[in-house]
Amino acid sequence: MKKIRKEKIWEQKFVFGDAETDALIADMAQELGVSELFAVLLYNRGFKSAEEAKRFLRFEESNFHNPYLLTDMERAVERILRAVSDKEKIYIYGDYDVDGVTSVSILYLYLTGLGAEVGIKIPKREGEGYGVSCAAIDKIAEEGATLIITVDTGITANAEVDYAKTLGVDFVVTDHHECHGELPSADAVVNPHRSDCEYPFKELAGVGVIFKVICACEMHLCKEQGVPVLEGVKRICARFADLVAVGTIADVMPLVDENRLIVSMGLAKIERGDCIAGLSSLLAASYKKDDDSGKIQKITSGMIGFGIAPKINAAGRISDAQIAVDLLLATDPQKVEEYTGILCEINTRRQTEENRIAVEAYEMLEGSNRFDNDKVLVLDNDKWQQGIIGIVSSRITEAFGLPSILISFAGCDDGSDDPFDDGKGSGRSIKGMNLVDALTYCSDTLVKYGGHELAAGLTVKRGMLDEFRKKINEYADKVFTEDMFKVKVEADCELQASDLTLKFAKDILRLEPFGVGNASPVFLMRNVTVKGIRYMGGGKHSRFTLEKGGEIFSAVYFGVGSGELDFDEGDSIDLLFNLGINEYKNVRKVQLTVQDIKLTAELSYRFADMSERYDQIHGGDSYLTSENIFPTRDDFARVYTVLRREFRNGTSVLDRKSIMKMVNSANLPIINHVKLKYIFLVFTELRICEIDEIDKDIYKFNVFFNASKTNIDKSSILKKLKGQCADRVSADS
Repeated sequence: MKKIRKEKIWEQKFVFGDAETDALIADMAQELGVSELFAVLLYNRGFKSAEEAKRFLRFEESNFHNPYLLTDMERAVERILRAVSDKEKIYIYGDYDVDGVTSVSILYLYLTGLGAEVGIKIPKREGEGYGVSCAAIDKIAEEGATLIITVDTGITANAEVDYAKTLGVDFVVTDHHECHGELPSADAVVNPHRSDCEYPFKELAGVGVIFKVICACEMHLCKEQGVPVLEGVKRICARFADLVAVGTIADVMPLVDENRLIVSMGLAKIERGDCIAGLSSLLAASYKKDDDSGKIQKITSGMIGFGIAPKINAAGRISDAQIAVDLLLATDPQKVEEYTGILCEINTRRQTEENRIAVEAYEMLEGSNRFDNDKVLVLDNDKWQQGIIGIVSSRITEAFGLPSILISFAGCDDGSDDPFDDGKGSGRSIKGMNLVDALTYCSDTLVKYGGHELAAGLTVKRGMLDEFRKKINEYADKVFTEDMFKVKVEADCELQASDLTLKFAKDILRLEPFGVGNASPVFLMRNVTVKGIRYMGGGKHSRFTLEKGGEIFSAVYFGVGSGELDFDEGDSIDLLFNLGINEYKNVRKVQLTVQDIKLTAELSYRFADMSERYDQIHGGDSYLTSENIFPTRDDFARVYTVLRREFRNGTSVLDRKSIMKMVNSANLPIINHVKLKYIFLVFTELRICEIDEIDKDIYKFNVFFNASKTNIDKSSILKKLKGQCADRVSADS
């Protein structure tokens, strides 16, 4: 199975030169007291006036939208506070991912803080599955609960809510997933995606929705107490911003509007060491301290997303999410340490299982040609753990550049006669193929399905698997285009070396926290000279010393190391990068973190791979003089001189690019790939050199030192090539 390497297309969001826009940028910069470059970054994020930008740059509770703008909020607050006042037993029903776990935790802490009796129900991924179930409602009713509050789930629980009513159990549904069809007939349904909801920000995570609910409850209590209602929002932020931030980051919600505000507050709370004990313990288990203070000095959304969230998520994936809730609720240091150790151990098991499944999946794809013509990779196994196949699907899609769906027939307790006949699948797609649309096309082959454009889940009967695989690839054949295999990478603007200042790098930090919807700025710089290259992390990463306009600066390229660079010291490159600050031994310097590198246009032309054109001409196609195909005597001499010198120095194997660098190093006409290969053919034909291509673009050569006595004009290869020149033939006729 061939891995598809996507072509990266660079685009620039902003270019100075339009008088009207330049004037707007200048005005924004002056009013805000910032540089024009920083004003460009704000402009690129959609802020077209200084007032809009000021609101973005401020982090104040007053910037939150009124929670009562959410439809059904008043009804939700009334029912929840009545249950607290009347001493009803309340059950929180949540999901098993990080968003669900943090949602459950903050609501539990809030309600118990009001004196309520509260129970928690989080279904297990394997055995119970996602969402509210009637079996769970039966057990909750048996315990005497009269109110269930859902968090991060429940928007499709119509039948379950109706069933609960027959048992005397009310529902308040809080969710953030898309609403399809009729809503549950609960006492309140709070979801910004309701069609009748005019809330101005729709992209709240599940934990963001329940955050708004408890803000509304606290505002109501403040009003009763004669306290300004904004004080209620401040109280909730002070208590729960850390957990809301973790859930929002983990659910990959766009860090704009309220999400940006709450995440910034939450990260600051964590950084101060003011967060709940469980989070602090997970951080300590995941990251080294920066100094002797005992604190991690800089907390970022990336640290939460890649270091903390996977450990919380692992519990729900392969064990019980209640363990993660227990950690977040624990106050006893011994219990905190115990639960942290359990979560870390579960996560280690998750990583081991994930790698095992990934290896098996790669072996399926690379050990057989049955998938060679598939545009959607559908793999199945009887023993894969269902909570992990989604992560592996992401890895497969990233590695092969194609949508993938992994299906496990490990058995599920869903009431079917044969639990091992139902396969649970999880898929990931690429931009351009909506996975839900694809599954809809195949709906007659599936038991059920659902999800989003790039990620979805499904259930399929074993006997329908082949038909499903055939049909989803049939759909892919209809929608796939060449553009789907191109990655558009946007740069905010082009910088010069003089722009790489500590002040500008510090200004960029004002745009944090970075994440989906508020990406770290990306910059473009052209015609940069590579002065030095060294490798880090056992050769996995690269560090460069670069020069432009007399300025020397450094850059790091993570994940691209020894043998993976297509340029050398002395080459001229263009690069896309993030700008940051590297602090080492109390010395702060600007550092570039590279996102992509290309040879400058001139070097790219010098080293261009024209293999397809060579194959065409070698197969008999004509060519034009302007293509610079036919070698001159000077061309032969230049190549021979290089090969002879290298051979005398003990080198007999070189790659094409190295040879082209040497023969094209001087300010002379370009010897392109096609011309070089014909020179090699003629040298071998006339016994000037013996040259073999031992691998793609790798040549082994032996030089015969009587070449000066050989007449190039005797070459039959050259005579044939000369006859293929279309405009030469036309002129002769």
